[in-house]
Amino acid sequence: MLRRSLSFTGVCAGLLLSARAFALSLNDLSQSDATGGLKDALTQSAQVAVKQLGVPGGFSNNKDVRIELPGNLGKVAKKMKQFGMGAQVDQLENSMNQAAEAAMPQAQTLLVDAVKKMSVSDAKAILGGGKDSATQYLSTSSREQIRAKFLPIIKQATDKVGLAQKYNAFAGQAATLGVLDAKSSNIEGYVTEKALNGLFEMIAKQEETIRANPAAAATGLAKKVFGAL
Repeated sequence: MLRRSLSFTGVCAGLLLSARAFALSLNDLSQSDATGGLKDALTQSAQVAVKQLGVPGGFSNNKDVRIELPGNLGKVAKKMKQFGMGAQVDQLENSMNQAAEAAMPQAQTLLVDAVKKMSVSDAKAILGGGKDSATQYLSTSSREQIRAKFLPIIKQATDKVGLAQKYNAFAGQAATLGVLDAKSSNIEGYVTEKALNGLFEMIAKQEETIRANPAAAATGLAKKVFGAL
């Protein structure tokens, strides 16, 4: 009985030592591995977000990113719906969401390029940061370039809708009165900002998922890095 007890204790001790040996921390990873794993996870997050949003219904069917008329225009829209003029509002809002969906594929190359340019110091700050620090890095490094790509596509899509002219006229007056943000004073500017916000919100959700569950990462290196956080 004593021998069995000692044997069992020895096995437990061995398993404990093995677990400790395989439990990595960020300090145990090389700079190359830490940066590479983060890039893998961030590329994955960006690609998934673009794929989810860049399809029919990607925005309009997602309550978290669906684009609706802003501020006071939104209040007017609700009144219009109450008085049986909801079809006009729906037409405009559907066109805005469709424009955002059409522009989305343009973001992927720019996002991936931003990930590739990430430095070791960037990676250290991101891995030691909050749950959306990688997304914040992407937003800072690529948002302006993506905006420039989105604008002409969204303008082309919204120009096809006659209600866009009404939006621009009404929203322009609201902006001069300080009721509406200047970026929202024309339909293409407003939809572009909302499309950008939706894109980075979805990337942040992907990042949060991988941080909470490293097994959700697509590559072994990313699993290893986020498992060490």
